[in-house]
Amino acid sequence: MANAVIPAAVSLTRNLSGSHNAPGFALPLVVAVTGHRDLIADEIPHIRQVVTSFLQELSGRYPAKPLLVVTALAEGADMLVAEVALELGIEFIVPLPKPRDAYLQDFLSDEGREQFRRLSAHARTIIELDCTIPPAANGFDTDHWNAAFPYANLGVYLCSHCHVLLAIWDGESSSKLGGTANVVRFHQEDVMPGFTPSDATAQHLLMDDESDLVFHIRCSRSSHSSVTAGEVNAIDWYWLTQDKATPRSKELSPHHALIFQRSAEFSADAQRFQQQISSECYSLISGENSDAVPIGASEIDHCFGVADWLAIHYQKLTLRSLAITHVMAFLMGFVFILYSDLESVQTLLGGFLIFFGIAFSTQLIAKRGAWHRKYLDYRTLAEGLRVQFYWAVAGVSSSSKWKFTHDNYFQSQNPEFGWIRNVMRVAGIVCDAFAHTHPNGMACVLKQWVGGADSGQLAYFRRQSIVRGRRFRTTERLGNLSLFTSVITVFAFLLAGPLMSEMTANVLTVLMGTTLLLYGVRHGYTYATATKELIKQYEFMLRIFESAHARLGATTTPEEQRAILAVLGKSALDEHSDWILMHRERAVDETEIWRMGS
Repeated sequence: MANAVIPAAVSLTRNLSGSHNAPGFALPLVVAVTGHRDLIADEIPHIRQVVTSFLQELSGRYPAKPLLVVTALAEGADMLVAEVALELGIEFIVPLPKPRDAYLQDFLSDEGREQFRRLSAHARTIIELDCTIPPAANGFDTDHWNAAFPYANLGVYLCSHCHVLLAIWDGESSSKLGGTANVVRFHQEDVMPGFTPSDATAQHLLMDDESDLVFHIRCSRSSHSSVTAGEVNAIDWYWLTQDKATPRSKELSPHHALIFQRSAEFSADAQRFQQQISSECYSLISGENSDAVPIGASEIDHCFGVADWLAIHYQKLTLRSLAITHVMAFLMGFVFILYSDLESVQTLLGGFLIFFGIAFSTQLIAKRGAWHRKYLDYRTLAEGLRVQFYWAVAGVSSSSKWKFTHDNYFQSQNPEFGWIRNVMRVAGIVCDAFAHTHPNGMACVLKQWVGGADSGQLAYFRRQSIVRGRRFRTTERLGNLSLFTSVITVFAFLLAGPLMSEMTANVLTVLMGTTLLLYGVRHGYTYATATKELIKQYEFMLRIFESAHARLGATTTPEEQRAILAVLGKSALDEHSDWILMHRERAVDETEIWRMGS
C-alpha cells in the first residue's frame, strides 16, 4: 500500500489526496505509542501478546470507533506495536520527529532501517513534523539539546493527539529530554523539564483532565538491569491516571469510560445519519477559499460538518419535544379550568390525562434518546471545531509548542465534556503538525468567520439578537395582556359581581385563568430555551466581533491580526463553554409537566 508523505515544508494543499483515506463517519479511537528501543528479546513475545489483547479489547468495547495507532516507528516498542496493528488490520499513521533521511540516521542498525521502510509502506499517512529547534534551554548542553529536542517535540505531539498513550516502559523515572519517562510525565502532568516552563501547569494540576490516560506495559531493557522488583512485576500492565485514590488500576476508570462512551455515541450517530449528512451538511470550505486551506484542515471541516448537522437534527427534535410538552401543559391547565369553573364533566378529566400522557411520553422518548444533551454537546463541538478550523487557516498557533486549540476548551468545566476535546484532537491530528501562513488564509478568515454586515459571525449574532429579542418581547406582551385581563376581570367582579349571572362569572374566570395559564406556559418555554440569557450572550458576542472587526481593519500586519484572532477565538470558546453549562440546567423533565399544567 502506498502512503501520503506530508513534509513540514508543505504549508497548504487540497483535501488530502493520494491514498490517504478521506475523512470517514466513524471517529477513531487514537492510541499513541511511546516506549523503549532496547527491549529484551525473551520478553518480546509476551509484550506482543499484551499489546494484541489490549487493542482487541478496545476494538471490541467500542465498535463504533475504529482504532487508529500513532507511532513514529522507532526501533523496539514502536515497531512492535505497528506490526501488531498491521496483523489486526488496524490503520496507523507515522509522525516523524525530523525528515525521514535524518531520522533513519538515528537508527542503530541497517536491519532497523529496513524494518522501518517495510512498515512505513503500510502507513496511512507519514507526517514529518516541523523540526525547527529553538535555542537550548538553561542547563542543557547544546549538542544534547539539538539531538533530543525533536524527540521531545514528537512526544508532546503524540500526547496532545491521542486518547490513550500506550507506554511500553520500565516504569523508572528519567531526566532524559524526550525519553519515554518524560513523555509519560508530560501526558499526565503537562510537564517536561526543559521543554515546558516551570509554571506551565499550575492550573492543569488543580482540575480533572481526560488527557492523562496511559496504558502501561511494564518491561525490562537490555541497556539496564532487568526490572523485577518494586510494586509490579516485569511484563505486567496497568491503566495509569492522575486519580489520587487509584492511580494504577486493572480496569479503565469510570471517568474515561464515560468520555469514550460519549465519543462513541457521536461516532454511531454520524454513521447512522451518514447519507443525510453527506448530502445536507454545511462545509466551511468553499470554492473561493479552497486554495487557502492548509493540509489536514479538510478533516476539521468534515468533523464540523458532521457535528453541525447532528446538532441541528437534535435541536429540532428537542424544540419539537419542548413545544409538544408546553402545548400539552396548556391544554391540561385549560381543561382543568373548564372542569373546575365551567363544566364539571368526566370527559374533561379524561382529556387532562390524555394530554398528560402525550407530554409525559414525549419527554420520556426525548430523555431516552438524550436529544437535549446531544444537541448541546454537538453544537458545542461544532463551534469549537469552527474556531479550530479558522485558526488553522489564519495560521493562528499557540506561542507554546505544547498547546493546541483543544487545550483551550472546557479546561475548568465539567470533566464529562472532555470527549469534545477528544474529537478535536483527532480532527487536528494532521493540521496541528504545521504552521500555516498562506497569504490568502487571513483574507478568507476575515471574510467568512469575522464577516461584516451580511456575512460571517457578525451578521449571525446581529440577526440572532434581533430574532431572539422579538420572541422575548412577544412573551412580555403576553404577560402584560394576561395582567391586564386579570385586572379588568377583577374590576368587573367588584363593580358588577352581584349582577352577573353564574355563566358570565364562570366565563370571565375561565378567560382570566386561560390568559394567565397561556402566559405561564409561554414563560416556561422561554425559560427552558434560555431566550433571555441567549439575547445577552448574542449581544456580548456581537460586541466582541464588532471590536475585533474594527481592530483587524486598523492593522494589516499578519502577526497583529493573528494575535487579535487568537483572542477572538478564545473568547468564542469561553462563551460556548458558558452556553452549554447554562442550557444543561434548562431541560424539561417529567416532574415539571405536572407543575406547568396544574
